[in-house]
Amino acid sequence: MASFIGRRRFLATLGGSAVAWPLAARAQQTGRAQRLPNVGVLNYAAYADALVDEFRTSLREFGRIEGHTLTITYRWADGQLDRLPALAAELVASNVDVIVALGPASWAAKRATSTIPIVMAFSGDPVGNGIVSNLARPDGNITGFSYMSTDLAAKRLEMLNRAFPKGMRFGILYNPGEPATELEMRETEAAARTIGVTLQPLATRDPDDVERVFATAGREGVEAVIVFTHGFAVLNRARIIEQAARRRVPTMYGWREFVSEGGLMSYGPNVPEMVRKAANYVDRILKGEKPANLPIQQPARLELIINPKTARALNLEFPPTLLALADEVIE
Repeated sequence: MASFIGRRRFLATLGGSAVAWPLAARAQQTGRAQRLPNVGVLNYAAYADALVDEFRTSLREFGRIEGHTLTITYRWADGQLDRLPALAAELVASNVDVIVALGPASWAAKRATSTIPIVMAFSGDPVGNGIVSNLARPDGNITGFSYMSTDLAAKRLEMLNRAFPKGMRFGILYNPGEPATELEMRETEAAARTIGVTLQPLATRDPDDVERVFATAGREGVEAVIVFTHGFAVLNRARIIEQAARRRVPTMYGWREFVSEGGLMSYGPNVPEMVRKAANYVDRILKGEKPANLPIQQPARLELIINPKTARALNLEFPPTLLALADEVIE
């Protein structure tokens, strides 16, 4: 009896200390013959990412409960993109059944395996960046969801120009190391030429450099800033929002979460909704469907979100025509 209790304590300690619980091995020890599916999550962000919580919650709706009906093996890069290839290789070596890649992690997952199914929870422009050749029939082992970062670049500049019709210089805050940056910058520059405005590049790879970037925007006479909503911006959004407010620089984002946390305005898809749909794709693949037969989906709806409280703090007033277009006004 004493040895049985000691064994249970040992197994409990082992399960609590592991990032991905070795439930399949434990299942064999308790007499269960069937191996639990193992889902790998490759994340450019941190372990406590709210989007991963959205994914797990949605999996539960399909009966995929972590620790009971499947295991999840996590690898996260804490914003260090150069770590992603090694982390992707670790997931492949772990014999996961499917990999869920968030944002810029999609590239690393693609390079790591051509056989294990990959679901992009969200990706900026998978065709433009060469991850797949076709959205409707991706072929190979990759499918998922695109948030259309390239396609929306011009539209965001247009929305910002509506808010500041007399603006002549707009800043672009971006990380040059992000895979989606080059294409989004190209489309933004083309839109700027059409509208007749000047763009001020505000490049940064270092979170500690965000304050300098906004100080530069002020010195250069930038009327407003567009933030390329890639991995760097998502990880550092609190700092970016704070500096935009401190320097009194009106700022446009790509996701509503920035506006919910005090940003001025955003235009883009509902990313948490995309992540929840990714859980459905994972469920279908675990049931036997092939990624090549699951089309890469684009958002069915795009949202213009506005924060009048932030506008008042900046002594700004949105034009009535732009307010009429808003899908949501956050006070």
